[in-house]
Amino acid sequence: MKLRTLRIMGDKDTKNSDDRDEYERDYSRLIGSPAFRRLQGKSQVFGAGTGDYYRTRLTHSLEVSQISRELAGRLSRNYPDLAKETHPGLILDKAVVEIAALAHDLGHPPFGHKGEEVLNGILQRKHGLKYEGNAQNYRILMFLEKRAGSERGLDLTAAVLLAINKYPFPLDEEGRLKGLYASEWTEIHRLRALWEIPQGCCTLEAQLMDLCDDIAYSTHDIEDGIRAGKIQMHEAFFTNPRLVRNLVEEIRKEEGNGRHYWSGVDIEATVRQVLEEYWEQWSRIFTECNGETSRARRELKAQWVGLYAGSVGVVDDAALGWKRIAFVKDGRENLALLRTMEVLKKLAWVTMITDFRVQRIQKRSEIMLEKLWEAFDDPVKAPLILPPDWNARYERNKDKWPWPRFIADYMAGMTDAYAEKVFQELYGNRTGSIYERD
Repeated sequence: MKLRTLRIMGDKDTKNSDDRDEYERDYSRLIGSPAFRRLQGKSQVFGAGTGDYYRTRLTHSLEVSQISRELAGRLSRNYPDLAKETHPGLILDKAVVEIAALAHDLGHPPFGHKGEEVLNGILQRKHGLKYEGNAQNYRILMFLEKRAGSERGLDLTAAVLLAINKYPFPLDEEGRLKGLYASEWTEIHRLRALWEIPQGCCTLEAQLMDLCDDIAYSTHDIEDGIRAGKIQMHEAFFTNPRLVRNLVEEIRKEEGNGRHYWSGVDIEATVRQVLEEYWEQWSRIFTECNGETSRARRELKAQWVGLYAGSVGVVDDAALGWKRIAFVKDGRENLALLRTMEVLKKLAWVTMITDFRVQRIQKRSEIMLEKLWEAFDDPVKAPLILPPDWNARYERNKDKWPWPRFIADYMAGMTDAYAEKVFQELYGNRTGSIYERD
């Protein structure tokens, strides 16, 4: 049995004339899907449509895929034993990692993390259900998306599905914040058992994709923050005691949540050191670029991506009998670099997401989503204002779907602009045309 190219549906409808390899077919299915196209209209940090410069979920996903593919090739060269590996979960294939990176954010709703927070809050308060972006990702890939001849999503290979699975747990476990909904976990758990992956472990491909996501977030999103003026490139900004306090507070919130690399470390001293060195690096690059801010900003980003990428390696996890993708120095995990990346990720968070102007935009987004939910919450009246194909889908699957999950699926698939359009049609003064296509 070819475990890596196994498809849950068996792919019985594939035409004999199709001479593409399995991962080429996965790539085509993903790129051609509406869910992938909609990423161009979903927020990364700043709202989609804020400006031509800023990243959306689509550009972020493309950047993660580029880093992932290059690093997969580099690791395969630097660790030749991986080419001899027989365990399906300890193989690195460039195509698989690239596809997983392109697909890793499909489950995010409109308005970024605020949209995820709002939908989860509504579902838990009113219906005892959860909403989580990674779980929704699998609902899209394994059920909601449609391709010709299939009623079960995109039917991707097992290797790709498991390469996206960075939280290998059922979401309904007590206290679990990230994972998979029960319906999709059943299938993913079966694949993991077939592959004999240790409990709680991820494939090397999933680990690499996850680390590359962090690399992109801690470099590209900071570039957006500098461009927007939220991260101010002067010494007083980086030495501001309030900024230091905010960063320390954010790190401590997660310190007890599996962040072993902060154990015994002076967090405040580390934060101050990272900020000081970051400012010194910027000052040097800015001078080398003859005071051209745009060039300096891009060079700063490139240097950090290069530093991170050049430090990625593979280490043995003796406790689990597994391998891990990590930053490596002298054959051991480089926890100092991991802490540095964490500080810079938090820098992006506290300077942009918590900015009061961004918070105002997010409050507006919250109000829109709450009101949209009110309009769609009644399973008797709401079908009158839902697209016919969504009503037909519900009728076909209502024995498996509760109405709230169906509405969460519909709202989560919206782009920022479409959510605002529907809100204006229901609650604003926008009438539009009945001939506009939803």
